[in-house]
Amino acid sequence: MSTTAIDDRLTTALRAGGHRMTSQRLVLHRVLVELGRHASAEEIARTSAERLPGLSLPTVYATLELFEDLGLVRRVDAGGPAALFDPRTEPHAHFSCRRCGAVSDLDVAVDATVAEDAARASGAEPAQVDVVVRGVCAACRAG
Repeated sequence: MSTTAIDDRLTTALRAGGHRMTSQRLVLHRVLVELGRHASAEEIARTSAERLPGLSLPTVYATLELFEDLGLVRRVDAGGPAALFDPRTEPHAHFSCRRCGAVSDLDVAVDATVAEDAARASGAEPAQVDVVVRGVCAACRAG
């Protein structure tokens, strides 16, 4: 996807949510898409530091939370010390290695209907269903 298309997607989502474009939002979104993988807020902040000197970690977290609300990023709690942010937002499963902590996408259809229905039946309003398979990755098994 071109930088223009990435920026247009962000602009459209921000406007639809009643928000405006800022340089921080633009750079953080570009970095997240450029990384193209699960990344922590701290890693996104470090990667953005050269383009946004003085960027604070609370700003990064607030922006990532906004992106999550707008459907531009998916928060992944895979059992590690920090939440990861995934630029791939369609429903999919993840694998989390218990040894090295790596998190990767699993390309498998995820039907969350039953879990969402059960949550609604209990009076809750589900927002997201996560499927995380935990184990030992191929690299750790080989090493």
